[in-house]
Amino acid sequence: MTSDFLVIGSGVAGLSFAIKAAEHGSVTLITKNDALNSNTAWAQGGISAVLPDGLCDRNDSIEKHVDDTLDAGAGLCNEKSVRTIIGEGAQTIEELVSWGATFDREGKRYSLGREGGHSERRILHAKDTTGHEIASSLLETARNTPRLTILADHIAIELITTGKLGSVTDDRVLGAYTLEKETGEVRVLRSNRVVLATGGCGKVYLYTTNPDSATGDGVAMAWRAGATIANMEFVQFHPTCFYNPAAIGPEARSFLVSEALRGEGAVLLNENGENFTRDYDKRGSLAPRDIIARAIDTEIKKTGAHCVYLDVTHKPKGFMAQRFPFIYQTLLEFGHDAEAAPIPVVPAAHYQCGGVVATPDGTTTIRGLFAIGEVACTGLHGANRLASNSLLEGNVMARRALAKILHHFPPGKDAPTPSIPDWEHGDTAPPDELVNIYHNWDEIRRTMWDYVSIVRTDKRLLRASFRLRNLDREVREFYWGYRINSHILELRNLVAVASLIVDCALRRKESRGIHFTLDFPQPSQQYQHDTIMRRF
Repeated sequence: MTSDFLVIGSGVAGLSFAIKAAEHGSVTLITKNDALNSNTAWAQGGISAVLPDGLCDRNDSIEKHVDDTLDAGAGLCNEKSVRTIIGEGAQTIEELVSWGATFDREGKRYSLGREGGHSERRILHAKDTTGHEIASSLLETARNTPRLTILADHIAIELITTGKLGSVTDDRVLGAYTLEKETGEVRVLRSNRVVLATGGCGKVYLYTTNPDSATGDGVAMAWRAGATIANMEFVQFHPTCFYNPAAIGPEARSFLVSEALRGEGAVLLNENGENFTRDYDKRGSLAPRDIIARAIDTEIKKTGAHCVYLDVTHKPKGFMAQRFPFIYQTLLEFGHDAEAAPIPVVPAAHYQCGGVVATPDGTTTIRGLFAIGEVACTGLHGANRLASNSLLEGNVMARRALAKILHHFPPGKDAPTPSIPDWEHGDTAPPDELVNIYHNWDEIRRTMWDYVSIVRTDKRLLRASFRLRNLDREVREFYWGYRINSHILELRNLVAVASLIVDCALRRKESRGIHFTLDFPQPSQQYQHDTIMRRF
């Protein structure tokens, strides 16, 4: 199957790109599960944007949004990338609304919220299911867009490049091998324009806010293809995920309680009912995520408590049901009334700030391969993401990537495509015991949680490195010894991404943003640069 554009991923970045690209050529979009299973659809809080005068807060400005982003990024942001992406906030909102997204209003103006690290109210939201509102409207538009084919339940195996086929002087993308999960058939999807929009890697950790699909596929494939990767040590932990002591296993710490609650006045308390956050930052509960996550982690370890508490009981009755109906109702289903008692919360892995090195228009180090959204490392986030900048980034990058492609790689002007061999299963047999795969999956996630989470040391990182090397050998045996399935592919990608996170963390001999190590607790000017990883 050949298309002018091949898009891998169905979040805000992938769908935004696909809809617009279909105006200029044929588009194939693959997503490894249902198209609504993405980090975008799971996002609660909102999307940050400085709107035109008369629609934004009178004290707000693009310059303030830039400053807040740079401050959160702890000295590692690329200011040019920041200004480029932040500067297109109004255009993004206009575009999303044109595709059917609806945001809350107060009269004729948008209702604007505030979240940690933001100096002003600039977060547009659709109650507390903003991501689902955006994703569902984009998906409906995409399904009604001519020349756009969506292949659900298709997982990308490997990128196909001229370099992999043996070319010495040329390295450009040619498409991807993909697995149809239901049939087990491997297909060659040909395209000279491949857009990675695969999201993040939260499932590399035991506790995460991400859906099961967030296994770092895009970073792993790009890495194996020879693309440059950067800053994988910076994995953001969301400070407030519901802690359910009645639950058993990872689901105990998997439901996100939006940062927007703190923007509306919710306060973090320790088990003694004390507002402890001001001991760590003058902004208290509205400090950026890295500071709050470390504060909670420290408080839990100091007191021996299982969690801390997010208190909204001081708000008027009905506030939660009105402003955060999804969170309120979900908590009720867990047996907790947020209006009657503070919400027990703990941090959990949330967002990767590193990824495939890319410009704001998605350009990577492999010709024809573009990375947009969370999978990309543009310099927008630096060492810590400012809340609600991600949905904005995905849409802006999609728009810019298409413009770049149309200028430099327009459809109809393709270089000759060499012959691409079909996928060979060989004599491999289906895996006989899935329990071994599940055991490796669990071991990777526990290793990362125990040794590579909020607070790190070189000793912990080296232990993780040793275990991951052994796991990598076992995973290779699965990959080469058995007929591939989605479980093996995701396991292979997880161990690759986990290894990149550990290797990057070991190289950074300082604490900065969301990378905090007890061995080097202060930032160092010597390490005020990106951690670059190149395979070849």
